[in-house]
Amino acid sequence: MANAWKKDRSIKISTPKSLFLLFSTSLLLLTFFYLFSHTSPNPNPNPNFKSLINLPNSLIQPFDCYKSPQSHPIIANLVEGVKHPFLYSLSDFGSLPDKPHKNIVRILKGKLFRRPDISATVQELLEKMKGEGKMGIFVDVGANVGMATFAAAVMGFRVFAFEPVLENLQSICNGIYFNRVGDLVTVFEAATSDRVGNITFHKLVGRLDNSAVSATGAKLAFKSNEEIELQVRSIPLDKVIPEDEPVLLLKIDVQGWEYHVLKGAKKLLSRKKGEAPYLIYEEDERLLEASNTTSKEIRKFLHGLGYTHCVLQGTDAHCTK
Repeated sequence: MANAWKKDRSIKISTPKSLFLLFSTSLLLLTFFYLFSHTSPNPNPNPNFKSLINLPNSLIQPFDCYKSPQSHPIIANLVEGVKHPFLYSLSDFGSLPDKPHKNIVRILKGKLFRRPDISATVQELLEKMKGEGKMGIFVDVGANVGMATFAAAVMGFRVFAFEPVLENLQSICNGIYFNRVGDLVTVFEAATSDRVGNITFHKLVGRLDNSAVSATGAKLAFKSNEEIELQVRSIPLDKVIPEDEPVLLLKIDVQGWEYHVLKGAKKLLSRKKGEAPYLIYEEDERLLEASNTTSKEIRKFLHGLGYTHCVLQGTDAHCTK
């Protein structure tokens, strides 16, 4: 699901006009954030939000955006081509000034951010479920900067977003403010897995969307990027999501660690037909092999839990009971 940008000719953004436009955009966003945060003394616009979360037996508490260092500069924009518009901010800017992130180039050309496929998919699925009278939460594992999280939240759906990389968490916090969804999005600073503890995580500088538990998996697509090892908290979904919490959709994009996430959500996935979530997970054989598993092993596991209908769309598997 990570965006794979095609190689293009180098675009110069170091001209005075382009740099002034980029600086002005960043300054306006920082000013907006400052004014918004200082005119909202209550960090939670919904006074009943704590009762909405209701995680009495959870081993982890939600990430507190108001205690997190503010990322800067902020480069954010609306996403093009989605039925329910939303904004998100970048955590990677590319290599400035010679090879900027493609969405920065789009801003300089007066364009919106390119639509991530997962954003459109999430909105289409949730709109269909809403039309059928179904209600529940969206669980976003490997939330990155919130491209799927905000696609759901602006539709009025509650979201549990899991992301272990601080820079991405900061971008999610920015998006929570920009999209006015503080009463809908609960963020967890953790990697989901099949056990409670800490695991070594490999962060790719300049390509945070390809960070992964597996060092090999993290660098498959971008071998030249600097890699940083860090310890992150790991927790199974079954330890966080209450058994009586309805879950409509579960999306997993963790660069090959999908099988471990699924095993840690066995109770959730064992719910009966009609109550078990619609499942989307990345099924990239190269990444799975880098984490010592295979798509065949995952399909066998899911089949044993009743997920007998799986269709591959690109590198994403869509599974239902």
